[in-house]
Amino acid sequence: MGASMTLSYWVLVATAVTLFWVALTDLREFKIRNDVVLVLAGLFLLHAILSGRWVEIHWNIGLAVLMLAVMIYFYAQRLMGGGDVKLLAVTFLWTGPWCALPFALLMLIGVCLHTAAARLGWVAVQEHDGRKRIPLAPSIAGALIGTIMSGCIRPMV
Repeated sequence: MGASMTLSYWVLVATAVTLFWVALTDLREFKIRNDVVLVLAGLFLLHAILSGRWVEIHWNIGLAVLMLAVMIYFYAQRLMGGGDVKLLAVTFLWTGPWCALPFALLMLIGVCLHTAAARLGWVAVQEHDGRKRIPLAPSIAGALIGTIMSGCIRPMV
């Protein structure tokens, strides 16, 4: 295994740690910081270069831009927070079109579990305009970490 391939795995570890941090912060503060989203984008670029995935980066960027446009609509309808939109956009940058489905399925499972826990009073919820909101970062982070652990996001051979 080449040095750049080994380094790309370390970038995945750093990404998982960063995702864990953003999930924990969102659970406590209901905020996703811009600098953490930029760190995740930078880690993606570093991983793409080290792993050889830079050759298909245009597909990842295309999916991220498309999903950002869709999510801006939901943000305008006040159905999503701005931090969630930014985090999901950078997450779809990571998954690209090839890993988007496993990521989406894992995120659906995470959101369902988090919603059930919120209804049972096990996790905090935020009241806003008479509606209850849960932080999405834990589900997003868990889904991306699960996608990475599944082997879908890995260095090209």
